[in-house]
Amino acid sequence: MTEAEIVDLLRAYLWTGVWISAPLLITALAVGIAVGLFQALTSIQELTLTFVPKLIAMLIVFTLCIGFSANLLLGVFNDSVTRYIAQ
Repeated sequence: MTEAEIVDLLRAYLWTGVWISAPLLITALAVGIAVGLFQALTSIQELTLTFVPKLIAMLIVFTLCIGFSANLLLGVFNDSVTRYIAQ
């Protein structure tokens, strides 16, 4: 395994991690901004109000995107790992 192959493999793994975590992070960002705006407009400063909606939204998005994430991981595994195992 050459240095270039290792770098390409690591790049593929990093991009896979980005694509898997992107829906959860974008959801947390959107819900956090919405809750922050709600808190600023109503002057409610409850700590659980920021945590619970994010948790619920992220769980919903996680259940919706688990198939996409599994297919992405399986594709990376088949493209990279099995190629080196077969050698």
